[in-house]
Formats: sequence, C-alpha cells, structure tokens
Amino acid sequence: MAKLKPSKGAPYARVLGVGGYRPTRVVPNEVILEKIDSSDEWIRSRSGIQTRHWANDEETVAAMSIEASGKAIADAGISAAQIGGVIVSTVSHFKQTPAVATEIADKLGTNKAAAFDISAGCAGFGYGLTLAKGMIVEGSAEYVLVIGVERLSDLTDLEDRATAFLFGDGAGAVVVGPSQEPAIGPTVWGSEGDKSETIKQTVPWNEYDSSTDKFPAITQEGQAVFRWAVFEMAKVAQQALDAAGVSPDDLDVFIPHQANERIIDSMVKTLKLPEHVTVARDVRTTGNTSAASIPLAMERLLATGEAKSGDTALVIGFGAGLVYAATVVTLP
Repeated sequence: MAKLKPSKGAPYARVLGVGGYRPTRVVPNEVILEKIDSSDEWIRSRSGIQTRHWANDEETVAAMSIEASGKAIADAGISAAQIGGVIVSTVSHFKQTPAVATEIADKLGTNKAAAFDISAGCAGFGYGLTLAKGMIVEGSAEYVLVIGVERLSDLTDLEDRATAFLFGDGAGAVVVGPSQEPAIGPTVWGSEGDKSETIKQTVPWNEYDSSTDKFPAITQEGQAVFRWAVFEMAKVAQQALDAAGVSPDDLDVFIPHQANERIIDSMVKTLKLPEHVTVARDVRTTGNTSAASIPLAMERLLATGEAKSGDTALVIGFGAGLVYAATVVTLP
C-alpha cells in the first residue's frame, strides 16, 4: 500500500483583506410603501431598516463581486494571480451552470484558480470562510477569495407586506491566507431541514409558468424565523465562543447576519455582551443582503473606524435551509 505525502499547507489561516460593493441606487422605505400597506415607523420598529441598495442592470452578481474582490485583494496586499481559489456564496445568480465564480476568477486575473459557487443562504459567507480555511491549511491554495453576493431585489415580491422591505443587493469579499497563529476559530455549523419551509422560494424554477405565476420570490414565516434566530442562534454563537476559547469579555466586535435589528438586539442581550463590544448594525442602511451581509458589515466597521485591525470578532450567519455557521476571527 502506497503512503501518501502529507499536506504542506500553512499551520493556520487568517482574513487578510476585506472589500465591499453597494449598488449606487439607495432605496428609502417610502419607495417600498408605494406597494404595501405599512408605514416607515412600522418598518423601522420591526426591522431597523431605513434604506437599502438595489442594483441596476449593469450591477450584476459578477460585476458587484469583481468590484468588492478588487478592494479585498488590494487590502490584502497581494495580486489576483496569487489567488488559488474563488468561492462565491449566492442564491441570486440565475444561471445554473457554469458557476459565476469561474467568470469572476477569470476577469480578476487569477491564474486558473479553483472556482465554485455554494448555496447556503444567509450562512453562506461562514460556509465559504470555513472551506477557504481548510484549503489553506490543507495546502491546495495559498490564498482564497471568499465572496458573498446577492441581487435579492430580483427575488423580492414588492406586494408581500412581510418581506418587501427586507432585502437589498450588494457584494462583500475577503481574502483568506496563511497565518502562523490561530486567527479563524473552529466553525460551529449545521442545518435544520425540518424547518426548510419557513424560508423558501415561492415557485420552483421547473414549475414556474410566466403566463400564470408571479416571478419567483423569497417568502418566509416571519414569526417562526424570528423565534428560531433569537432562541437558537444565540446558543450557536456561544458554542463558537467556547470552541475558540473566547469569552464575551474578550470580544471586541460582534458581526451577526444583518437580518433584523431586533434579532441582533436579542442576541446581544442573551449573550450578555459587554458594552465595549462593537455591534454591527449595517442592516439599517443596507437591508438584508443574505450571503453578502457579514462581509459588507465587516468592511463598513473597519472603514469607519468602529472596528480596527487585530480586533477579535464573533461572526454568525443564519437563514434559509435552515442553516447556520458561526466562528471567531481576527479582523484584518
């Protein structure tokens, strides 16, 4: 029996750079209210959302990803040719194949990087980060680009009072590379497929009839999702802290999926986070961008100085599936 050579990867991995792209069009709640019976006060009190960004025809999933990735690559201080893997998390790239990651890898100028898409909803960034870490430690790539990107405006039913105000568009990206010390903690992740009906696409593509059906959209059972996120995801977040050997007092930053500010507030309270912990609230002006929400929030905190390089951050994503992923990272 032949013996295989051991992997020659880095001992650890870390986030080296981050970049974001938000579409140029800013959409206030007043625009949403043109199609639903609600109020600006109701939307803000239930979600915290004041505005969101919607993409134009030129701001495709690939185009937004390339913009965000270019910033992340520059922030990491490397060249695109050094990237050995491109992982794209999205649920709003409508072409089944080929993966949009291959187009992005080519247009960025990578040297034939491995490239693939994943579909893990709002937990997709955490899934991609975990895969990138494994690739680097295993030795199949030195640098991996992880992108979360969505055009959820394409999948929004503007007449659905429960969801019309929630979703936005954008792309966030990070470069993950080698490290000599732990900088991305163990991932606590999983799925609860028995709850998959609580967030779903209204009509499967193979059943969609344009002559009789509304264009497929994302729908959800708001109260069920809220209860699950508030009561179960705080437990997952605590498990991620425990796995990393970090206490709430050790944290500098908390970056949860930007689904709803009430969920964020409840998680902060349940985790008993100290007042010194900076909490991402990008949802207020960006809305829920699913897989893009964590890297976009991370990029904004660093850009505004609310967080700084070297800070210890807890990140957690959760959503359709129902799926979740949480880990502790050192900010670039």
